[in-house]
Amino acid sequence: MPLDFNKDAYPEPPRQTPVVDKQTALPNPALILSKLFYYSVDLPVTTFREAVDSIQAKNKSVYYHQKFRRVPDLTQCQEGDYLCYYEAEMQWRRDYKVDQEIVKVVQERMRACHQREGSSYQQNCSKEIEQFTEVSKNYQLRYGDLGAYASGRKCLMKQKERMMAAAQTQNA
Repeated sequence: MPLDFNKDAYPEPPRQTPVVDKQTALPNPALILSKLFYYSVDLPVTTFREAVDSIQAKNKSVYYHQKFRRVPDLTQCQEGDYLCYYEAEMQWRRDYKVDQEIVKVVQERMRACHQREGSSYQQNCSKEIEQFTEVSKNYQLRYGDLGAYASGRKCLMKQKERMMAAAQTQNA
């Protein structure tokens, strides 16, 4: 077909699909619901979260690395100084928990080495086994046989009895 053909001579056929020309007074209900959700739920929650985050950014405290000052041991407390007794007991409890975690970590290392090395673990994991044996022996010496109601005073008495038994065996 030439480029200079007469358009009036060959009109285009009418379209089969009508053009949508929707003129209504009501807006789209999906748009209304999305705006309602945004302003009633999303915006207040987001604003509150941003406010909390800005406050926390100013007061950055590392709570999981809290360092307590070392307090005197029960042997260093004056008689009748109940505050010193309490502080020493709390210090002992923190030390007890730390020692428990040390034993757990060393035991996990030994088990991981055992799992990794397989049947030759006795030879290849000797360092981990020796370290676990030493740590568990020291833990048992210090905290073993204290019972469910372990305390700093009981631990101190156990240590004192162990020292007295060692002195008796040396003198005998």
